[in-house]
Amino acid sequence: MMKVIIAKTEAEMNNAGADLIEQLLKEKPDACLGLATGSSPVGMYQELIRRCEAGQVDFSKACSVNLDEYVGLTGEHPQSYRYFMNEQLFNHVNIDKARTTVACGVGDPEENLAAFRGEIAAKPRDIQVLGVGVDGHIAFNEPGEVLHGLAHMETLDESTIEANQRFFASRDDVPRKAFTMGMAEIMHARKLLLLVNGASKAKAISQLLLTDEITTANPVTMVRLHPDVTVVMGQELADAIGYKA
Repeated sequence: MMKVIIAKTEAEMNNAGADLIEQLLKEKPDACLGLATGSSPVGMYQELIRRCEAGQVDFSKACSVNLDEYVGLTGEHPQSYRYFMNEQLFNHVNIDKARTTVACGVGDPEENLAAFRGEIAAKPRDIQVLGVGVDGHIAFNEPGEVLHGLAHMETLDESTIEANQRFFASRDDVPRKAFTMGMAEIMHARKLLLLVNGASKAKAISQLLLTDEITTANPVTMVRLHPDVTVVMGQELADAIGYKA
């Protein structure tokens, strides 16, 4: 079943996502959280930090697995996803960083990939947070004739490089490859939480919400196959695609 929440404001979007994670952690304090990077979840993470500081949310027994990491960046690199997670969430809540997993971006790629797959298998996720790219990618599962079920090293599409270059000094500095969780691993999470806003996502999201099509050319449509999906969508995007709850 797919539930769609239209958030009239950014605060409503952040609260809707944070509510689901707060409820999960109250019901299951040792839950495993599947986390995402990018702009979509940042406001939700800030709200979770606020709630943790207020004593509403407790991460002390939880663990986490992140969707992806750039190949070639150390965890100390300001644009790595490990650094992002530390700065945007982990440093500010009472989670044990030893229980958080972000793929290692440097060293032997095959060893890193094997270790990442092992961590995913060992940590079944109770909820998986997702964003979506302008081309419909989730994590770094890019559109194409086929999608991979397991974690793998993906070559990034030009549209993804274009979208991410704003975080780097120049386009040439954007990594061309990333480790990413595979589609089957994403779908194995007990619940999916998709956060999406902005008119640039209209084409990808309209196919998800306004048709019954499921296609590797638009990977986000694959979430239709999951039995428990919550989509939190901004009003701007809902208006852009003509979607009404």
